[in-house]
Order: sequence, then structure tokens, then C-alpha cells
Amino acid sequence: MSYFLWIEDFENEPKVTASYVFGGILNETLFAEDKRAIKKGFRDQGVFVELNFQDGLGFIKGHLDKIDYIILDIDLPAYGIDGINNEVLEVLKDFEGYQVNEDKQIDEGERQTACNELKKIAGFYLYTKLVVELGFPKQHILFCSNHGENTKTIQEAFKTAKIVLPKIYQKSDADVRQWVKERFENPYSRLRRGIIEGCQYAKTLAKENLYFNKFTPKQDGILAEDVISYFEVLEGFLPLREPKNKKTLYKLFIRTLSHEWEAAKNIKPDKEKPDAVLAWIMRNTRHWITHNSSLFNDTDEQLLAFLFMVNMRVMFSHADYSIHNYESILLKLFDNESLSAEELNGKSIPVTEAYLDLRNIIRDQNQERKNLNIEEAFHFNEMANNVQLSNSSLRNDRKLFTKLLYQMFWLTTCNPYVDKKNSKSLEIKFWNFNYSDKPYMLAMARSIYHRSFP
Repeated sequence: MSYFLWIEDFENEPKVTASYVFGGILNETLFAEDKRAIKKGFRDQGVFVELNFQDGLGFIKGHLDKIDYIILDIDLPAYGIDGINNEVLEVLKDFEGYQVNEDKQIDEGERQTACNELKKIAGFYLYTKLVVELGFPKQHILFCSNHGENTKTIQEAFKTAKIVLPKIYQKSDADVRQWVKERFENPYSRLRRGIIEGCQYAKTLAKENLYFNKFTPKQDGILAEDVISYFEVLEGFLPLREPKNKKTLYKLFIRTLSHEWEAAKNIKPDKEKPDAVLAWIMRNTRHWITHNSSLFNDTDEQLLAFLFMVNMRVMFSHADYSIHNYESILLKLFDNESLSAEELNGKSIPVTEAYLDLRNIIRDQNQERKNLNIEEAFHFNEMANNVQLSNSSLRNDRKLFTKLLYQMFWLTTCNPYVDKKNSKSLEIKFWNFNYSDKPYMLAMARSIYHRSFP
């Protein structure tokens, strides 16, 4: 999901207006007749609603980092029930010729006249504030008003300033709902928003919940202050506007994300933290991108989201296994291929087959080229890394190594063991890992199943 700021006064029929604009993505139970109920209900869905010019301007100046897209009405009341503030008074003075009059009665009338004039063009003022002063991308703004095309003064002002007047849609236009739906589902925006939310959450955990140092020798441990700096870098890594060269940016993000895992040399099972072994995913990712970065030349949003979620879980000791907000956002990137809990429960997870496939790949490579000598190893993550360390042409197979990263989720948690019951044939088997009592792991398993076992 992407986050929206909607500045709308709901002058007429709030329920109908809300349905026109957000009916394609939000549940109809949220479309109330009362505009304040709409504001409250929408907030939990990532849509921040402001009902007047003053509150909209305040949000833009103080919380612009919280949103991805903006929908602007043009005709907006200057202020709400809290009264006018100094900032809006300054706008009235600068743009509507308002001057404070010592006669309170005259002043009240002049102020109201100035507010009425501002109301007609309030959305345009916010637009220029966003685009010209704050550098917010105009492609992320939608004008949605029933008054705009009739504002000839504004049209002339934009023409004089040599600025293209943004297209203004009626709220009932089908294009409005489509614009909102496409932005809400945009993979890049979802990825970016999930990473931002995750980094902000991580910074609250850094001082008391850091687990990462259990993976490292004492001298290589990381300070909480450095962890916070690390997540501040990641938080601002992806720009608001989707770049044309995002594949290159994704590779650089993975390099930065995995950087700290160079020091992780003590990854082992922990009864208190069963998911600690997922750290092998990050350790191998660091090793591979350092020595063969071309593996990540074609990274998509799903793989980046997967690595980020794994990184978050193994760096910290979380109090529970519930799905956190940032994970809910990122897991939606897998919606089109995700299994239901019932479908996953009904499947026989082919971890043994995946293990044997990789072992056979190594044996086949060694037979074809006897000078390779790729070590088989016992653990899946070690075998995968051994292929990458070799001179085999397979080390450049992006599709294979992407699959191996996903498979490590299953094969590091379902530990292998040797079945010694039949001494003539020592068979490798796997402990069954129970995901059902760990909601985030179950959600991850459902989401990545088809990518793990295509």
C-alpha cells in the first residue's frame, strides 16, 4: 500500500465523495456521512484526510515524509473550528491584501473577505508550495475538484508564469478512482513505504532489542548508535519519485542492507529465537554481492522486500512473532502469488527435493569439470555458497541464486539430520518446522512458496 494525503472539505455528500475517490481500494464501511468519521477511519488505511487549507498546510510542512501521493481539492475553507493561526494570516496578508485593522468589527469583515478569496484558490496555493518550494513531484499530485476549470484567474496566472496548469478532474470521473488504485498498488511505492516504516520501527528497537551482536565476535559488535545511523541511511535510500534506473538502485540498496553481515561469523540455532538461523540468508547475500554483484542486476521489489524483512527479524529480538505494520505493507507485494493458509497447510513442502537438487547440481558440475571440486557440505546454505565460491559458470545464474535465497528460508529452519535407522543407506531427512504459531513466518511462507519452489 501507498500512503495518501487528501485535502478535501466534503462540502456536499461526504459519503458519495469518498466513494468516488477511494471506492476502488477501501472498504465501503469506511464511507461515512460524517466527514470527521471518514477522516478517522481512513487514517488506519494509510489515507490522511485534512478538511481545510490551514490543516492541510500544517500537514504538508510537518509530515510530508509520511505520504506518497496527494489529492487536492481547490475550493477549501481557510481554517476550521480551531480558529485561524498566524501562518494563514500571513498568507492572507501576502496574497489577498489583508491588513490588520484596529477596529475589530471592520477587521473581522476584511478578514472574512480575504478568507473567501483564498478559499477559491487554496488548492493551487498548496500545489505551488509543494512543487516549487518543497520539491514534491507533481506526478504524485492529483487535482480533484468540481470548481477548478472555472477559475479563469488561476488559469491566466499559470499561463503568465509559464507553468503548465495541472489537469483537474471531477471527483466522479472514473479516471480518479483508477489513478488512486494504480498508485495504491504501485510496487515501487509499496516497497519504499514498507522500508521507511520498517526503518522507523527499527530505530525504536536498537537500544534494547539488538540481537545482531550474538552473530559476531565481541570485537566486531555494533553499537546501538551505529544501528540507528544504518537504518537512517536505509530509510532515505529510495527517492519518492520512481527512478528510471531503479534496478541499479536496488542493487546498491542490497549492498548497503547487507553490509553489516560481513562480521557475522557465529550464526547458529537458538532455542530462544528459532528464526535466528535465517541470518544465513543475509550472510550469504553479503558474500555474493561482494564477490559477484551481477547476481543482483535484475532484482525486483519482491526480493528486496524479502531480504529487508529477514534482515529486520534477525537483527533484533522481537517480543513476539506477530506481523508488524511494515511487514503487512511489504507482504502485499506478493498478493498475486501468495497461498492461503489452507493451501499451504495442504502442501507437502519439498525441502528434501530442493536439498537433493542442489547436491546433485554440485555432483554434476564436479563430474563435468573435475577441476571444480565444489564441496558438497551438509547444510543447504553452505552448499549454495560453495557453488558461488567456485569457478562454475552456474555462479552467474541469477535465476538459480535468487531461488536459493528464497529456499534458504525453508531449509535453514527445517534442519537436516541423518536417518541412521537403515545403516545400509544413510538418508538425509528434515525436521518439520511449525510456522503456524509464528504469524509472520507463516505469512512469509505463504508469500514466497511459489518463488521458492517454482
